[in-house]
Amino acid sequence: MNKSLKRAVAAGCALLGAFMMPGLVRADAVIDWNDKACAIVGKVGPGSTGHRIMTIVQVSVFEAVNSIEGRYRPYVTKVVASPGASVEAAIAAANRAVLVEYVPGEKATIEATYQAALTAIPDGQAKADGIAVGEKAAAAIVARAAADGSNVPETYLPRTTPGVYVPTTIPVFSTWTKRTPWIMARPDQFRPGPPPGLGSDTWVKDYNEVKALGSIKSAQRTPQQTDIARFWEETRPLIYHPVMRSVAVMPGRTLSQNAHFYAAGSIAIDDALIAVYDAKYTYQFWRPITAIRNGGGNPALMQETGWTPLITTPMHPEYPCAHCVSASALGAVIEAEIGGNPMPTLSTSSPTAGGVTRTWKSVPDLVDEVKLARIYDGVHYRNSGAVGNDLGQKVGKLVVEKF
Repeated sequence: MNKSLKRAVAAGCALLGAFMMPGLVRADAVIDWNDKACAIVGKVGPGSTGHRIMTIVQVSVFEAVNSIEGRYRPYVTKVVASPGASVEAAIAAANRAVLVEYVPGEKATIEATYQAALTAIPDGQAKADGIAVGEKAAAAIVARAAADGSNVPETYLPRTTPGVYVPTTIPVFSTWTKRTPWIMARPDQFRPGPPPGLGSDTWVKDYNEVKALGSIKSAQRTPQQTDIARFWEETRPLIYHPVMRSVAVMPGRTLSQNAHFYAAGSIAIDDALIAVYDAKYTYQFWRPITAIRNGGGNPALMQETGWTPLITTPMHPEYPCAHCVSASALGAVIEAEIGGNPMPTLSTSSPTAGGVTRTWKSVPDLVDEVKLARIYDGVHYRNSGAVGNDLGQKVGKLVVEKF
């Protein structure tokens, strides 16, 4: 073994060890690789981009595992696997192929982690066959993703009056309205109705609530509410995939079950984000910072020209709440996976809250907390959270039915 490979393996072993600290259950290769992939993908930027990449990762892993074990219907096509092919090698190869493709800046870490994983698998034909299966499965899903429309040219047109200045930073993810979903028939399949009218009681209540609780200087938001707000400021996959881990580490689960579950949960989140951006860019509803500084479009409301939210407002339209859509879509998959069995304690940690871990005893508890957090953050209205929850639930249930 040359010196560079030795260094790579050592670095990979260090990363492996980081996910085997006390308190973490090391269950199987699907779970362990998901932990590592989330850490790597977490470096690419905004949450939605990472969720798309993690979906490509997890669907590739599912196709690889399923090609060898054959428990489920394949998503694209079943790769021909030689008898005895190593499923662990297939999982490692599928992860590596996708991560190198989409996170090239982390190639050294990816290769190191991959080599460290391979050293734990005995050399031989089974290992080689497993690697081949993983690479072929990933190639098929990467090819599918390359044609999903996510890279269409950005042509967003700001709403303005000729000659009047508008901010020149272009909102993000406007092109996702043209993406091909994983399971949904089209982006607008579950498009909700419009946001409440500016003369409605709902609008008045929602405006006043976020104005009071979401301000960076709020005297009404409690310390506990601020903690919740900071926790859910995080939107990348590393806030949701550990919630899936809570289910995946339950006793008696198999590699096939976990590969399918992680793929289903990832698809639900990604398709839900496609659906929510379709709605956001259809209605282009104003964020609290814009509404409150301009008086809310209703004479019954009080204007506050210097109002500022607790967190930085995301660069896309307000309605519905994307975080709420993601939580609810994943929640539907989790509830279907558990069925009539006792729900495990769901947990995750948040980098935006200093690594603090929060837990929930049920999916509704988790989903409701996310909805409230975005009010406390000062970036969403209560109705937008409720509509987002409903939209995510519809997407999640469709994934359960079709995948």
